[in-house]
Amino acid sequence: MIAEQNHKLRCIAIDDEPFALQIIADDIRKVPYLDLIDTFASPFEAWEILNTGQVDLLFLDIQMPTLTGIQFVKSLIQPPMVIFTTAYQQYALEGYDLNIVDYLVKPIPFDRFVKATNKAFELYSLRAKEAPEVVPTEVDYIVINADYKKIKLHFSDIVFVEGLKDYVKIYIQNETKPILTRSNLKSMEGKLPNKLFCRVHNSYIVSLEKITAFQKTKLLIGKIEIPVGNRFVDEFEQVYRK
Repeated sequence: MIAEQNHKLRCIAIDDEPFALQIIADDIRKVPYLDLIDTFASPFEAWEILNTGQVDLLFLDIQMPTLTGIQFVKSLIQPPMVIFTTAYQQYALEGYDLNIVDYLVKPIPFDRFVKATNKAFELYSLRAKEAPEVVPTEVDYIVINADYKKIKLHFSDIVFVEGLKDYVKIYIQNETKPILTRSNLKSMEGKLPNKLFCRVHNSYIVSLEKITAFQKTKLLIGKIEIPVGNRFVDEFEQVYRK
């Protein structure tokens, strides 16, 4: 019954061990009511996306260098639902004191993993029923960290975004110099509304309204030429020609 619900829980996973992180990510993808937004090797990499309020459920390792999972949860002002994933049982009591959803000990059997996510979904559904009905307001901006400060960028000002592994360059209308922020293109794609922006290449997201011309393998924004990747071209054509 749970898997038939329309809403998917938006998830991220944090673990400093690449293999463990991959296992969690694979398990999340198997559950139909979970939507994996991104994975991170350290809590600090996840600060930005957690502060946007776009995450419903956090899968979090406890024993990590510099900052433990427990310390990280305590530092969040409005944490999402949390499921701890750890190789150590001794933190269980302290974890439950933080009102976490569940505490999974590695290696995690998949049926135990599903039981924990069922609890998260039921809790989310219960909170949704109890929450007062509000009229949603459409946000027309994102907030990013750059130059040691938070910068508010309106969607209408963003021309295109270029991915550079662990960083992205955000090109702004009427500005010659792009804004550089620590993030990745997949994370940025999740923050930008798909009715206004489209991923056209492994390295580029563009504002649809800023496009001035389009050919099969490239598009133009004024005099700027941006490649269109083969695996993105069909979806882009459908969106662009609407």
